[in-house]
Amino acid sequence: MAGTGTTEGQVADAVKGNWVDRLAPERTRPYLRLSRADRPIGTWLLLLPCWWGLLLATASTGRFTLHDAWIGIGCAIGAFLMRGAGCTWNDITDRDIDGSVARTRSRPIPSGQVSVRQALGWMVVQSLVSFAILLTFNLSAIALGILSLLPVAVYPFAKRFTWWPQVFLGLAFNWGALLAWTAHTGSLGWPAVLLYLAGIAWTLFYDTIYAFQDIEDDALIGVKSTARLFGDRARAWLRGFLVAACLLMVAAVILALGPASNILALVLALGAPWALGWHMAWQLTRLDPDDPARCLVLFRANRDAGLLAALFLALASAV
Repeated sequence: MAGTGTTEGQVADAVKGNWVDRLAPERTRPYLRLSRADRPIGTWLLLLPCWWGLLLATASTGRFTLHDAWIGIGCAIGAFLMRGAGCTWNDITDRDIDGSVARTRSRPIPSGQVSVRQALGWMVVQSLVSFAILLTFNLSAIALGILSLLPVAVYPFAKRFTWWPQVFLGLAFNWGALLAWTAHTGSLGWPAVLLYLAGIAWTLFYDTIYAFQDIEDDALIGVKSTARLFGDRARAWLRGFLVAACLLMVAAVILALGPASNILALVLALGAPWALGWHMAWQLTRLDPDDPARCLVLFRANRDAGLLAALFLALASAV
C-alpha cells in the first residue's frame, strides 16, 4: 500500500492535526481516512438527528430509561460506523471523479492507499458491527434501520442524474430521527416525520454551502449540485431552507408536546428550532461562496447548530 505515511497520506480537507494522522497505527490510517475519521463533522451530522428524535420522543412520553441511554450511545457508535461505511461506499463509486477534483484526489482510493477490494471489505466490516448494534433495538427500529440502506446506496449516484443530490444526502443523513423516535416509542409517529423533514431542509442548507468548494471542478467534469443550480440565487434558497427547517421543527415539537400538560417542556423544546435558526442565520451573514476555506468552516459549524437544538430538547426531556 503506497502513501500511508503521515505526510503523503493526509487528505487535503482533513482537520489539521487530527488524531488519525497523529496517533493511529500507520496500517490503519488509510481505512480510517476512508471512514472520514479524520473529518468527524459527518459523524456529528449523522448523529444529531438521532439525538433529536430520541430526545423529542422522551420529552413527549415523559420518561427516560437506561435503555434510552443505550439508544443514545448506540446511535453514536452506529453513526460513526455507518458514516464510515457510507463514505467508503461513496469513495468506491466516486473513485474516478475524486481523482479529477483537487480537494478529493488525495483520498485513499484515488491516491492508491487502498484498493477497491480492500475498501469493500472494510465497508462490510463496519456495516456488520453497526447491524449488531441495531439488533439491540425493537423490531420496528430494526426494520427502519435496514430500510435506511436504500438512500445510502443511491446517494453517491445522485449527482450524476439530478441537480438535487443534497436531497438524497438529507434522506440518508436524517433517517436517525425516525429510527431513534421509533426505538423509544415502538412505532413511527408524525412528530418524527416532521423532524425528519426539518433535518432534510437543514442538510440542503449546510451541504449547499459545502458544495461551493467544488463548484468549478464540478462544472468541468459535469457533476451536478444545488450550489451549481442556484448560482447567484443561492442566498435566497439558503434562507428558504432555513425557514423550512425551523417551521418543520416547530411543527414537530408542537405535535409531540402540545397535547401534554407540561408547558415548560413545550417552551424549552421550542428553543430547539429557535437556536438552530439563529445559528443558520449567523452562517448566512458570514457566507462567501467564492471562498472555499470559509465555506468549509461554516459547514463544520453546523455541528454546533445541531448541538444547540439537541440541548434544548434535552432540557425539555429533563423537566
